Amino acid sequence: MSATPAALTPTEVAQTASLASHVLKAVAGSERNDALTAIHTHLKANRDAILEANKKDMEAARTQVNAGKLSTSLLNRLDLSKPGKWEDMLDGILQVSALPDPVGNITLATRLDTGLDLYRVTSPIGVLLVIFEARPEVIANIAALALKSGNAVILKGGKESSHSFAAIAAVVSKALATTSIPSGAVQLVESREEVNALLAQDKYIDLVIPRGGNELVRYIKDHTKIPVMGHADGLCAIYLHGDADVEKSIRVVVDAKTDYPSACNAVETLLINKSTLTTLWPQIAKALIDKKVQLLCDPRSLAALESTSLLVASTVPLPKASKDEDYNTEFLDLTLAVKTVDTFDQAITHINTHSSGHTDAILTEDKDLAEDFFRKVDSAGVYWNASTRFADGFRYGFGTEVGISTNKIHARGPVGLEGLMIYKYVMRGSGQVASEFGSGDGKKKFLHEKIAY
Repeated sequence: MSATPAALTPTEVAQTASLASHVLKAVAGSERNDALTAIHTHLKANRDAILEANKKDMEAARTQVNAGKLSTSLLNRLDLSKPGKWEDMLDGILQVSALPDPVGNITLATRLDTGLDLYRVTSPIGVLLVIFEARPEVIANIAALALKSGNAVILKGGKESSHSFAAIAAVVSKALATTSIPSGAVQLVESREEVNALLAQDKYIDLVIPRGGNELVRYIKDHTKIPVMGHADGLCAIYLHGDADVEKSIRVVVDAKTDYPSACNAVETLLINKSTLTTLWPQIAKALIDKKVQLLCDPRSLAALESTSLLVASTVPLPKASKDEDYNTEFLDLTLAVKTVDTFDQAITHINTHSSGHTDAILTEDKDLAEDFFRKVDSAGVYWNASTRFADGFRYGFGTEVGISTNKIHARGPVGLEGLMIYKYVMRGSGQVASEFGSGDGKKKFLHEKIAY
């Protein structure tokens, strides 16, 4: 990894990455794995220095939060010392290294004629431009996935993580210097002006992956011709059906909201069937309130709580009436919008109308109803009796992820190695020409026989 020299223009940065990508895709898988091992070793050895740099970013960010200039959710994402976060970052690198080599795999083989075979073979996309806010661990995650998949990458971090970014970048740069990977395969840019110029480099950059809030993603999509893979919001919903198991429901809903509220896979809306208003709902509400979750309730769900002994003057936080916009809001904190629905189909309609297409879940003991939910909800992730927080590349076994895609393209949901691959068609012939084949007299017929691979 190399910080981009000041003398290098954005066009030259993109050109350098493009040239490196041609070399990288031909490098042996063992050499790419050696690079990941080197990154892991160097990061592990420099943990204290990196966390000290992260502490500086955290101190500056807290000042911004106190001044009302930065959100608490962004502060949480910035914190590398959060229990398990550092370890997950390192484990992710090793998991990616241990995955099968995604480059050069045959996914289709067809014999067109004797001595004329067609193969579809996986290949890297080329050059990735990854732009992210806070979350300094993204540097290691993206570098690992890019190198393993044979893609070159240009990275731009947020100003909030500048010290962490620089510290991790320096360590990764030293690690890669000990390997055969070309220096231009991973580059860093620091200014917004550079990013704006890079967004115009559609000749050399093949895919932009923004990782951040709605404003960042919308800006990127509006300012480039390069394909963009990502999501603007994480409006995840859970539907509570009348037959749901109370213990499962409490565990799932509480985890989905409180495990990491500022994550894009945290639940933001709870849809409750009217039959649960006096049974399951009050018990789930109590569990959420005990975890300090602010409930924003529609009239029926609020009235159901007010008619019980659950709410007293000392209840904190006291549930409040919701507003229409709450069902389109990604809170990213301990706030949950609650709405009552009369039927399963009403829940489906609400989700497909308000959801961002990230991850949505149903709580029910009816397998057929869950399967119906899977078919009807148009989201990247659809879950049955499981927390939306599972929507993550590490938890899916991808090692890590470059981000979550809600696009309706080849990569959807948590994007790991597979999502960074495309394919090419390879033909092996023995002098055949297209004019030999056809439906007229004397023309040869294609065999179109499947070949084992």
